[in-house]
Amino acid sequence: MASPFRTIWPTEDAYVEVIDQRFLPHEWVTVKLHTYQEAENAIKDMVVRGAPLIGATAAYGIYLAAKEFEEKNLSPSYLEEAFVALAKSRPTAVNLFWALNRMKARLEGAEDLVQTAWEEAQAIVEQDVETCRLIGVHGLPILEEIAAKKPGQRINILTHCNAGMLGCIEWGTVTSPIYI
Repeated sequence: MASPFRTIWPTEDAYVEVIDQRFLPHEWVTVKLHTYQEAENAIKDMVVRGAPLIGATAAYGIYLAAKEFEEKNLSPSYLEEAFVALAKSRPTAVNLFWALNRMKARLEGAEDLVQTAWEEAQAIVEQDVETCRLIGVHGLPILEEIAAKKPGQRINILTHCNAGMLGCIEWGTVTSPIYI
């Protein structure tokens, strides 16, 4: 069973939308990101939370910077400014740096920066979705084994970070076996 939503998605007008997690669980609010600065602020201000989602937001932030760079014919330093600003947005987020490094490597020497950035950001998102799904595929048998040893009893799953669906893109890491 796949989830009914993702935490980050492209819009029809080629921008990006995220769930504003600051309002949860009381309100469902989404924010449209038009610039890398808005992606940077979404990470800084904790609109998005959880390592995989932060990395995906940064990747889309680079896409947005490439889009603006091309549309406005900006200085070549603009993209580097975007990389630096996004890297500073949450200095402890490992996925943030992983995604930015992956985007930088992919964009190096690319002829069409916008298309390449779009494709790589999408690939980062889809990789996270598949990784989390596979955690569920492999984790479910473990939960079933534990349940078999405790017939009729509750099984508790404990996590110490934002490892559910909201911290990732779709399935979550810790929650994926529950949804499979």
